[in-house]
Amino acid sequence: MKKPKIVLCGSMKVKDEIIKIKNELEKRDYEVLLPIECMQGLPKEIASRAHFDRISNPNNEIVLIVNATKNGIENYIGPNSFAEIAFAFYFRKDTYVLNDYYEPYLDELEGWKVKALHKNLNNLKR
Repeated sequence: MKKPKIVLCGSMKVKDEIIKIKNELEKRDYEVLLPIECMQGLPKEIASRAHFDRISNPNNEIVLIVNATKNGIENYIGPNSFAEIAFAFYFRKDTYVLNDYYEPYLDELEGWKVKALHKNLNNLKR
């Protein structure tokens, strides 16, 4: 059986958390795709296009936003991650946020059927 492919997204200020989630998902037999160009510090245009290509790839079924606490804001979703959520919605991907919903975007997240994992990776649908 093939491993489900999951694309991780999130602020580079929480990249340690993104790596931690990647390692946990790989233990659970997922193939994990990271925003590697962002992590390498490539220009935003190059990094964003490469990551949008991952999200839109029909072989990658799941998008997970690592919405960790950033600058004291719980469940933070920044502009880039919000764009990635919109892109995932457009391409009909199963989309999750790791923690709870980020209140300023609640209407869109619920309307776009983004699921909150409440820090429990067991809630991912395979």
